[in-house]
Amino acid sequence: MEHKPSHEELTRQRAEHAAAWIAGTLPGKLSLTLSEALVLGLLRQEVRVFFAVLGHGSTELGEVLRVYQEAGALRVCGVRSEIEASHAAAALRWVTGEKAAVITSIGPGALQALAASLAPASDGIGVWYLFGDETTEDEGFNMQQIPRHEQGLFLQLAATMGRAYSLHTPLALPTALQRGATTVDHPYRPGPFYLLLPMNTQATWLPDFNLAELPPVQPFTLGAAEGDYARAAQAIAEAERIVVKVGGGGRHAGPELLTLLERSGGVLVHTPIAGGCIPYAHPQNMTVGGSKGSLPGNYAMEHADLLIAVGTRAVCQSDSSRTGYPQAQRVIAINADVDDATHYHATLALLGDVRRTLARLNALLPSAGAQKAAWLTACAEQKSQWQAFKQERLRHPVLVDEYWDGPVLTQPAAISLATAWAKAQGAVCFFDAGDVQANGFQIVEDERPDQTFTETGASYMGFAVSALLATAPSTAWRSPAMALSP
Repeated sequence: MEHKPSHEELTRQRAEHAAAWIAGTLPGKLSLTLSEALVLGLLRQEVRVFFAVLGHGSTELGEVLRVYQEAGALRVCGVRSEIEASHAAAALRWVTGEKAAVITSIGPGALQALAASLAPASDGIGVWYLFGDETTEDEGFNMQQIPRHEQGLFLQLAATMGRAYSLHTPLALPTALQRGATTVDHPYRPGPFYLLLPMNTQATWLPDFNLAELPPVQPFTLGAAEGDYARAAQAIAEAERIVVKVGGGGRHAGPELLTLLERSGGVLVHTPIAGGCIPYAHPQNMTVGGSKGSLPGNYAMEHADLLIAVGTRAVCQSDSSRTGYPQAQRVIAINADVDDATHYHATLALLGDVRRTLARLNALLPSAGAQKAAWLTACAEQKSQWQAFKQERLRHPVLVDEYWDGPVLTQPAAISLATAWAKAQGAVCFFDAGDVQANGFQIVEDERPDQTFTETGASYMGFAVSALLATAPSTAWRSPAMALSP
């Protein structure tokens, strides 16, 4: 049997492997540790950025990353908080599309990252999580594990939040990577994937490991929904007051949404993370709606007799916990998730890719839709009132504050100044949870998607400031192809 090399030999071999990876000259088989095979598998999944808080539960993995970073194959960003690491990884993927992994030690550190992963889980962002875990030999309590006499407790905990896998068996690595890839790169509901790394299996020696078993990136696509489009078109023709509610799944369907509005005579209301799906200035854009919505957004939701829900979930603050559409008689739900598409009663669900489904529906609508003049006029009046309401507050940007014992900028004024500057610079804006976040998505006037990123899924404090860390290790952030400018 082939023996594991010494530490010095192992370091030299890993440096050679990293250089061969960069050059594209890796052989088909290698003898290596499980941790190095994992790193190569993640590189094959195009994961080159790692946000890490290393500890005794991830020492072996950290050593592999050290060597590969020195060779220039990847970038490790060491931070001091696992929550910070999670937010930065989520922001990097959300803004640039670049994948990242979060690395923690065992116990409390992993638990903090798990808590912070509520943000990508809620907002639909694919992030890899690599958690150190207790040994597989059950020799007694490991420090920092869940202190109960049961097996695989942290795996159970992680699996409650999302998809999870433990590398209890080293040669199960290809399956773990495949399941992770289908989770973080899911075509319509990506999310976090939790890979648990027992401390004793990380250094397991894999002689003559077949690298072809490491799964490559496989793009996923969905087609248009198969459904009763004729019935949907009839419902649109018969309705007098249509509201199109757009969520995160529809924020990049701008051309199709504009055609739908033109041909249906409806108005659009969006969720906080879908701002800019159509230009704010468009006369049929009633802006954000819900318990923290706008005057026109809530007016449209309260008075519509037909709801067309596009790529949106029934979130409490967005649909006011099922009370947001009191006059809606029918619902057309365009979504790729069956649970979200069938949330409301009297729903015609069209399950498939949002853009392709909208295009197919639009083709059945009249080229110049029935003009619902009274509805459009009423909604336009509400939007005019909303603009006046906002301008009145911006007209008095400074007020005397008792706490600071002097004049200070109001929140609306500060937000308006900051977002106007960012728009002029072609920069994106992050909003943290709290009152500034709510004021922010009511004030911003985005003309395109992805100008504003507001973590409304979990409303996790600290997301915005941690998101700025994503600029440090990323090459995509500074790439000409990045989605940061018009």
